[in-house]
Amino acid sequence: MHAQAVTPHSIMDGTKTSSLQILTLILCFLVVAADGFDVASVGYVAPLLKTEWSLSPAQLGPIFGAGLLGLTVGSFLFGPLADRIGRKRVITVSLVLFGIGSLACAYAPSPIWLIVLRFATGAGLGGAMPNAITLSSEFSPARNRALLVTLMFCGFTLGLAFGGVVAALLIPAFGWKGVFIFGGIFPLCLVPVIWIWLPESLRFMAGKSRYAREVRQVLKRLIGDADTPLAHVAPEDAAAPNISAAPKSAVRTLFSQRYRAGTLLLWLAFFCTLWVYYQVSSWLPTVITDAGIDPSHAARVGAMLPLGGTIGSLINARLMDRMNPFFVLAGSYAVAAVSIALIGFSIHEPTWVYLTVFMAGLGLSGAQTGANVLVAGFYTTAARATGVSWALGVGRIGSIIGSMTGGILLAAFHSTGAAFVLFAAPVVIAGVAMLANGWFYRGNSITQA
Repeated sequence: MHAQAVTPHSIMDGTKTSSLQILTLILCFLVVAADGFDVASVGYVAPLLKTEWSLSPAQLGPIFGAGLLGLTVGSFLFGPLADRIGRKRVITVSLVLFGIGSLACAYAPSPIWLIVLRFATGAGLGGAMPNAITLSSEFSPARNRALLVTLMFCGFTLGLAFGGVVAALLIPAFGWKGVFIFGGIFPLCLVPVIWIWLPESLRFMAGKSRYAREVRQVLKRLIGDADTPLAHVAPEDAAAPNISAAPKSAVRTLFSQRYRAGTLLLWLAFFCTLWVYYQVSSWLPTVITDAGIDPSHAARVGAMLPLGGTIGSLINARLMDRMNPFFVLAGSYAVAAVSIALIGFSIHEPTWVYLTVFMAGLGLSGAQTGANVLVAGFYTTAARATGVSWALGVGRIGSIIGSMTGGILLAAFHSTGAAFVLFAAPVVIAGVAMLANGWFYRGNSITQA
């Protein structure tokens, strides 16, 4: 006779982190790295597309925006789907669609076709990152969840940086097509690895009879006993007993009395953060090349943004485990706002432009990674994938605005310095939203679920 039922919470919070928990974080790291590479790729090939197809900065905007619009649509569709069919299945489908779409982009015969294919690629990718964040959070022990999920999400920022390195290597030999081909092969190679070795979330499967066999397989890998009974009420769900696993209830949860204020303020922060991040990352290589610097060097400068973000993410994670996470992120936004404003004034100074771009990444990308970690622990299990996906979906709307308006703002201002000061304005709004959320939820354990 077996011992009393265990909960996913008690298993994940064991004294020792299991090898399966570590493997899950590594595999999710690779998933978000593929996302990061895709985000970087279009920015690094933009100067080549501009030359080959004789495009103006304003005409490049739709190419940037199409992929982000696809990501937005994918985020809103795949979030509720993941709360219905599971995180692992949605991640796998996303990688297949994304890989095929990226390969097709390499053979786009015209800007119009590239816009269409970038949209399709983004839509396919829309479910990958949110569910990687969700799954990592659900497999991490509460005692160091912020740090572990942040380490996993460093795959995104390192994917961005790796994108710059790969672009610098591939562009001279293969042109812009080589970057998209690499971006398609990588996720397609990940698909069988994810399907075979990535486990589904026990928190998601608990209490659902159709997943009984899969639960036993995961328990076997986690604790070595496939027949241990699994209780399906996690501590964070007990506080919200009326929440159902149905997608409609998951959406209602986001606007319930418990979550409404936090949801709206988080959405505002995500919207502003991704607006600025994509505005800077999409247009920085073009601004640098217009200043007379070759595309390979521009790619290396651009790589400072995610590199700084990686370090900033780790700093924020350590602080978030010890302090009110909303206040920590507000401070990170302050660093970002000052650094972004200074980029435009240092564009002709090699040392200073590396430093300002690095610090902008440390503050802005570090804050966004911290916000991803925060939102993954903010909602109950039945609404978690929807909460993460929709927050990122709202953020993607901001990213579309940022990527498409960057060229317009640069053309409107004769001074690059003035344009980057304006680029920094939404970061201030994001910081204020985080401060407001920190005040609203001060002393509340809602972010520790």
